[in-house]
Amino acid sequence: MRAILLNIMPSAIWTIAFFESVITILFLIRWHRKKQPIDLLAFLISVGLILDAVIIGLGSWLQPEVLKSITPVRFIAHGVLIPLLIPICGYAMNFNKTAMRVLWIITTLLMAAGLAQSLCIVLEQQKISDLIRYVASPDTPKWANVVSNLLSFGTIIPLMITGIIVWFRQKTPYLFLSAFFMFFFTAIGPATGNTDLLFFISMIGEAFMVFFLYLYAQDRRS
Repeated sequence: MRAILLNIMPSAIWTIAFFESVITILFLIRWHRKKQPIDLLAFLISVGLILDAVIIGLGSWLQPEVLKSITPVRFIAHGVLIPLLIPICGYAMNFNKTAMRVLWIITTLLMAAGLAQSLCIVLEQQKISDLIRYVASPDTPKWANVVSNLLSFGTIIPLMITGIIVWFRQKTPYLFLSAFFMFFFTAIGPATGNTDLLFFISMIGEAFMVFFLYLYAQDRRS
């Protein structure tokens, strides 16, 4: 499995970036037509994922110093945009205005924490196959790593729970599948002894996540 992943990784990263770009455009078209908040939020999340994929993909092309200078962009995008999954849960559940205000307060706090942790990351170079990327070094403050983990699992788990409820209420499984595949591909790396390839394996999960988010937006019932 590892040999296959290493072999397909460079081309697969760019394929994922292209796929996410198509979904992002579709979300933007839906937003202009429907003006539904979920479409706009999913569009912004997808933009963040594209930035992440493109910057990682450039790791096999750019000089290390240039790559290091643009790497913070992907950490900032992750820290600021991934929390937008929280209000998506609220809109999917048709929360009232008061409940949505509370969710937005929580989301804003998470976004601020995500921005703060992304600015405190100390970078170190990591090379896997022909791909160079910059990751958080052991010198990164521990609280920043805690916030990073919170943003990952603290957004996917609520999305999965919401997806189960929505499945029963609205008779559509797509929101649940969006969270499930993200969670599955995040877990499969460590489970197979490929923790160092988690950044790539989880990108596959992210592509599934935005794809099923789009299917949910298309199939959504109030």
